Amino acid sequence: MGYWGYFVVGRGQRPLGECEALAGAAERLTRREQKTADGWQLWEYPNGDGDVGSMNALARETGAPALFGYVMDGACVIIEAAAPESGAWTACLGRTAMARYIGAGQEGLTLEDYFLEPRDAAGRAVAWAAEGGLTVAAEPLLGLLTADPDPVAENLLFRFLDRLGVVPL
Repeated sequence: MGYWGYFVVGRGQRPLGECEALAGAAERLTRREQKTADGWQLWEYPNGDGDVGSMNALARETGAPALFGYVMDGACVIIEAAAPESGAWTACLGRTAMARYIGAGQEGLTLEDYFLEPRDAAGRAVAWAAEGGLTVAAEPLLGLLTADPDPVAENLLFRFLDRLGVVPL
């Protein structure tokens, strides 16, 4: 069985674990990386039980973009992101495995009924990063949004965060 849990990314002057938006997860939320010079932070909430909080509320509270990466059994990742001005968007990494998890094709639903198509997600990610003061290219993000995990989905997520410029590998 692979890893289940959330990774939370945001930027703020104080630790994200102290934010009201994440108060329900505070007891199990741990910092993975010290914040970068420009204030980006990476936190982890292991296990799939419970609710980590609201990334929309976190973006409003910090005044900066926020992103949750929910890793499912090390096979795929749900990316939920929000920024105060550009709003929320949802994508996934490990699309083949995600289709199996959500039962895509059943009842006529497809992966695109749940998540942005990779090209659209890459565009939204570029806008998300720009709102956080970062300049990134869409093509490297698109490559990750269409890649299969090798060997685990967490690696795709960390490469995605690196390409966004928020958490270096």
